[in-house]
Amino acid sequence: MEKIPIIKVGDTLLVSIQTDLQDQVAMSMQSDLLTKIEKTSARGVIIDISVLDIVDSFLGRVLSDTASMARIMNAVVVVVGIQPSVAITLIELGLDLKQIPTALNVELGLQLLRQKIGERDDEEGESNGAGADDLGWMEERSQNGHR
Repeated sequence: MEKIPIIKVGDTLLVSIQTDLQDQVAMSMQSDLLTKIEKTSARGVIIDISVLDIVDSFLGRVLSDTASMARIMNAVVVVVGIQPSVAITLIELGLDLKQIPTALNVELGLQLLRQKIGERDDEEGESNGAGADDLGWMEERSQNGHR
């Protein structure tokens, strides 16, 4: 069975699909990618589908599910290189990929990925910041003899 290369570049994984995907290869890619996210603590994933002329409903669902699973594992996914014919097919099939950020090419995808990771980190910092303030207040109260 074919393997889709998954390359680690810094804290990002690049999945470069070089051939049309059979269903079994797509499922293997999903499993391999999730394992690699876990092993490397990757913060971002770029999936390059620029070689694909056709994306059927199964592959569209695999891409969507993979992005959702990666998000649960704290990685941001950006799909790059969607050809016009693929975009048309995805819409005609009624596949909702709105939750997956997309970009025209890998370079723009990396820029978008950095932006999304930064936004996520800012959101996490804000939510963690509130907790830190609460702890500081509790610590101050404790030092003043209040319980």
